[in-house]
Amino acid sequence: MGAENSKQTVVRVFGAAISVAFFGMLHIPSATADDMVARGEYLTAAGGCYGCHTIPGDGNKPYAGGRALKTPFGVFYSPNITPDGETGIGGWTDTQFLTALKTGISPSGHPYFPVFPYTSYTKITDEDGLAIKAYLDSLPKVVQEDKGHEVSAPFSWRWLQWGWRLLFFNEGPYVAPEGASTEVARGGYLVDALTHCGECHTPRNMFGGVDASLYLAGTPNGGEGEFVPNITPDNATGIGEWSKGDIVSFMKTGLKPDYDDVQGSMEEVIEHSLSKLTEEDLTAIADYLKSIKPIKNVVKRASAS
Repeated sequence: MGAENSKQTVVRVFGAAISVAFFGMLHIPSATADDMVARGEYLTAAGGCYGCHTIPGDGNKPYAGGRALKTPFGVFYSPNITPDGETGIGGWTDTQFLTALKTGISPSGHPYFPVFPYTSYTKITDEDGLAIKAYLDSLPKVVQEDKGHEVSAPFSWRWLQWGWRLLFFNEGPYVAPEGASTEVARGGYLVDALTHCGECHTPRNMFGGVDASLYLAGTPNGGEGEFVPNITPDNATGIGEWSKGDIVSFMKTGLKPDYDDVQGSMEEVIEHSLSKLTEEDLTAIADYLKSIKPIKNVVKRASAS
């Protein structure tokens, strides 16, 4: 009788241990996945994905693409990045997603046009890239076919992108400035990789490559043909007279130190991206912008016709 009771006790204990282990295995990955999706949502906001991949005013189809992106080379239309398996990225593997995000090569092997800022996203860590994918995979599927670009030859010839890449694409991770503090290094990662500020705030040459000598120094002909200001810490032509608090406040509210409010694409960037970042990350961006080389570059708005 005693031996039988001992046997039953062992069975009960062993069964309980198996149950705990089993439900533990179910619970832990779920919590981790939820955390990854939440982190991905934050990183996706930082990356400005909503603004480019959502038609303005069409909140019913977020991330479904179709937004017209006007450039000097023609009009490009953003693709569907919802998890629909036919018209979106639902069938992409992690490797395919990271390859597209960080090298600008699609799952079918063709190069993307650099209107997609893979030239900046190449600096994103794999961990952050997969978190972004986890968030996008969690979104509702939207069936919406991608729209063809309205770009004339030779700029529409996709095979020419292989040559463009050799000239202007530097693949690789983000490298913080030598001697940078933790805050400045974090700010640099946000500016150069995730928020890809240089894609708009750095002027481009006639072939669409960025002019590194005028890094973040502004251009009269940015995205959508808009005036884009100098955001280096130059006192005369940039934001050198702005305090770190001014920079943080601007990214949160869109109000400049003189109480003028931002307009155009930057207004969208603040609404859908920068305003969603933590105070810590916004301060890190301000720390980085105050640390970079000031460049005197008078950027004049195009005169109204």
